[in-house]
Amino acid sequence: MEKIKVGIIGAAGYTAGELIRILMNHPGAEIVFAQSASHSGEKIVTVHDDLLGETDLSFTGAADLDSADVIFLCQGHGKSKAYIEQNDIPDGLKVIDLSTDFRLKEASHSFVYGLPEMNREIIRQADRVANPGCFATGIQLAFLPLAAAGLLKSALHIQAITGSTGAGQQPVETTHFSWREGNVSAYKIFEHQHQAEILQSIHQLQPGFDQEFNFVPIRGNFTRGIFVSAYTHFDGSLKDADHLFSGFYDGHPFTVVTPVNPSLKQVVNTNKVLIYLEKHGNRLVIITCSDNLLKGASGQAVQNMNLMFGLEETAGLRLKPVAF
Repeated sequence: MEKIKVGIIGAAGYTAGELIRILMNHPGAEIVFAQSASHSGEKIVTVHDDLLGETDLSFTGAADLDSADVIFLCQGHGKSKAYIEQNDIPDGLKVIDLSTDFRLKEASHSFVYGLPEMNREIIRQADRVANPGCFATGIQLAFLPLAAAGLLKSALHIQAITGSTGAGQQPVETTHFSWREGNVSAYKIFEHQHQAEILQSIHQLQPGFDQEFNFVPIRGNFTRGIFVSAYTHFDGSLKDADHLFSGFYDGHPFTVVTPVNPSLKQVVNTNKVLIYLEKHGNRLVIITCSDNLLKGASGQAVQNMNLMFGLEETAGLRLKPVAF
């Protein structure tokens, strides 16, 4: 079978580096260009040094869109819309955007929201996919089974901690080692940018949802991973909840409902999400663990590519966690 020809726009960042790593070992894809205006002509390994000895590819300053079957947009938030507007996208070229630019449904664009556990069949038919945010992925997967059953009837309470790579590769004060190491802090309390896409998905499955959404994001002193702890009112038993969640995610290869309380190291470097449930009085506690750079970004983007091109959903994504 002829391989899918892949182009990457904005190929010097964390998410692009993970894409390159996955696609180099993908049985059905090949990278035809990795564009970076700031690193044009340089070897990819000068930026993504984890690939040393794995590739001789160099960054290109321009993108030959006609040479690709699909492009991944890995530029900063706000830049994808400008790229689409300023470039002539060839007919038939599929686009997967990893920014926030097209995640909210609007009449002005045709991007499909790329959460396979909710929109898998729509993604199969799509030409343009907006890849979900990292926090959004872990939090949505905690609540979508309840929303699909119409059971979200009270406030949703979420605290989630993320690694420093969630802030991107460009250094800022709160990603410096001397600030981050041994430190934890909350930020954007109740105002995080991913809330809108999470609520959009909840309303897709439970249109009448009108309860409070209380999200406290936390910066963690580790590099990658997202640990979500959430709870809401639930009248059923723990067995009822387990049956509901297991049924909703049946057939979705990367979302695992487990009876064992999980930890981040079980998912870092994988495209998996582990979901664990506990019942305390009338509250259902939901824990999810995921890798913000893989299931929260590049791994999910490749999962979407696989669906869009009719490949096995897990192609190139059977990755082992570091674990220790």
